[in-house]
Amino acid sequence: MIKWLLLFAGASLFYLWLKGKKQAQLNTDQAAKAKAKRAKIPEPQEIVRCHYCSVHLPQSQAIAQEDRFYCSKEHLDSLDAQGWLGSAAWRISPNQDSRPMGLTPDLVVVHHISLPPSGYVGRNCTQFIVDFFQNTLDSASHPYFEEIATQQVSSHFLISRRGEIFQFVSTQNKAWHAGVSSFLGREKCNDFSIGIELEGDSEQPFEEIQYAALAKLSMELGLVYPNLQFAGHSDIAPGRKTDPGIQFSWHKFQAKTGISVKNLPFGLDPR
Repeated sequence: MIKWLLLFAGASLFYLWLKGKKQAQLNTDQAAKAKAKRAKIPEPQEIVRCHYCSVHLPQSQAIAQEDRFYCSKEHLDSLDAQGWLGSAAWRISPNQDSRPMGLTPDLVVVHHISLPPSGYVGRNCTQFIVDFFQNTLDSASHPYFEEIATQQVSSHFLISRRGEIFQFVSTQNKAWHAGVSSFLGREKCNDFSIGIELEGDSEQPFEEIQYAALAKLSMELGLVYPNLQFAGHSDIAPGRKTDPGIQFSWHKFQAKTGISVKNLPFGLDPR
């Protein structure tokens, strides 16, 4: 009798062990299935808005530029409805005001600038120019900066020696870049022009990457403002200004852009 009781108890224990093992395997299988199911559910993505066209899209599919997003490279490289170039680094200058009512730009003025003079040779001095246009230049950091500390100037765009494009003023507004000037008998060129500064001077050739950036920028501007004419600062302020100077190749600029020579009224010779 005791023998049969022991056999029954042993069988019961084996049954309970086997049942527990099967339940554990079942729990493991169910947990694995639940994990696999969760893995198939995509994580929610942040939705952003294209700064150019306002279309909404997942951030992972957008092109980021500073704190802005764009749905395509075409929109990134375009001038938006507010007069800002998407691919540029935006550094808003306080040195600006409104254009005269109903007046849109039909002239691009090319300049050169170097802070300090020729300082870009062998080092990166672009930030000094950015600070200057934003009225934040530390005048104590270089003797030359003390001479220009009270000046309040700006340009719409700056192209650095590395081909970076900075924008300080919307093309719809007036930047303070031309000063006392006249273009083919029209005074106050700031009213109807877009100013583009090239980091450099009359001592060193401009970089190829600067010409490429200038050509691309000029063509984008031309899409919004057809029949733009192009001149140097020295052309509209002769005797007072010399930039962009003899190192700037108008021939190279014209060849890269395909702009009609008639839109370069001062010719292609260096000056």
